[in-house]
Amino acid sequence: MNLRVDTVLLPDGRTATREVVEHSGAVVVAALNEAAEVIMVRQFRHPVERVLLELPAGTIDAGEEPLACAKRELLEETGYEAEEWISLYRFFSTPGFSTEEMHLFLAAGLRKGKQHTDEDEFIEVVTAPLNRALEMIERGDVCDAKSIVGLLAVRLRQG
Repeated sequence: MNLRVDTVLLPDGRTATREVVEHSGAVVVAALNEAAEVIMVRQFRHPVERVLLELPAGTIDAGEEPLACAKRELLEETGYEAEEWISLYRFFSTPGFSTEEMHLFLAAGLRKGKQHTDEDEFIEVVTAPLNRALEMIERGDVCDAKSIVGLLAVRLRQG
């Protein structure tokens, strides 16, 4: 990540400054097991000082393809590998101040393995039927944008 401050020309001819967080991009994975349950992760997020329930996600490394990152993050955070991968959407997480573009993948045909979290990650794997996960959005139990987008995209895909 990098922070820059740009001087921009406004439509009325004046100038203003804009802070921009440059980000390499990220992935989010909506993984469904054979019981049509969504694989989620529960972890503490320091910036919001809360434990959040989220879809697995992570930052794309330099030179890494989004799909390779999605496979890596799913395995690291949850211990699951998937046989089927479908690219669903690309979206900007916070275009008001960041260049972060997220790549949303649907993963299926899951095989459970061993979690490989980073040494500073403390992640609990949680499974929930899709309908229950959608109810969690309504209750505010799932409240981060990438997970809301991911869960709603899976629901849309299922019709």
